[in-house]
Amino acid sequence: MTRMTQPSATARTQRLAPTRIPVETDVFTPPLDAAPTGAPEQAIERWSFLEHLYSASAFAAVFIVICCGVYPIVVWAIAQAVFPIQANGSLVTKTGAFTADPEQAVGSALLAQNFAAPQYFHPRPSAAGNGYDATSSGGTNLGPLSDKLINGIHDAKNADGTDNPAGNFDGIKDLVAAYRTENGLADDAVVPADAVTRSASGLDPHVSLENAALQAARVAQARGLSASAVRQLIDRYTDAPALGILGEPGVNVLMLNLALDRGER
Repeated sequence: MTRMTQPSATARTQRLAPTRIPVETDVFTPPLDAAPTGAPEQAIERWSFLEHLYSASAFAAVFIVICCGVYPIVVWAIAQAVFPIQANGSLVTKTGAFTADPEQAVGSALLAQNFAAPQYFHPRPSAAGNGYDATSSGGTNLGPLSDKLINGIHDAKNADGTDNPAGNFDGIKDLVAAYRTENGLADDAVVPADAVTRSASGLDPHVSLENAALQAARVAQARGLSASAVRQLIDRYTDAPALGILGEPGVNVLMLNLALDRGER
């Protein structure tokens, strides 16, 4: 009778252990200290903080020179060569000619001036500084329901109760009444909005065609001209909308008044 031998513990373990089959893979994980392909074998040199600071400062210096020096000079030079009148503020002489010389100029075609005499067309009211101040452009910043804007302030006082004339303010109702009076209009005559409201800049050089038409009779009478002659000048100094479609036509007050002073017909 044959005796069965028991397998040893080592043999049983070898039979139960799974067989590991090597698997080929396309993924290659380089060692952490390996250099990139094509790079020198030595370790990659790391930039210091001062090197980064130097690089950033150099770029900043280059762009400061380009954007704050070279570019403005180039634009200024091109503007002076191609658009000398516009680049110098559209200045106008007494003859109505444009000039780049401030010494010869009496104003700018882009800025309103305060004409108050009856023989001149009057611009829009202004809230720029004390009125028509080109160094203090601005509007009233009053809302449409503001009592000050509508009714004005006529008896301004200082904190101590004394009069403060500088604090007085003509409201729309005051301006409407004054406009009707100076132009000989009826008490219920419709007044153009631009004649009694201040523009956002306070320096708008134009008035509307309706505004100019209502002033024409006063100017014609003050200068001894026919109404038709004045209307022809209004048409001549009416600027068309920008590009023909942007905005409304407007009469340039300064250019029109200079033409009247020259006796242009």
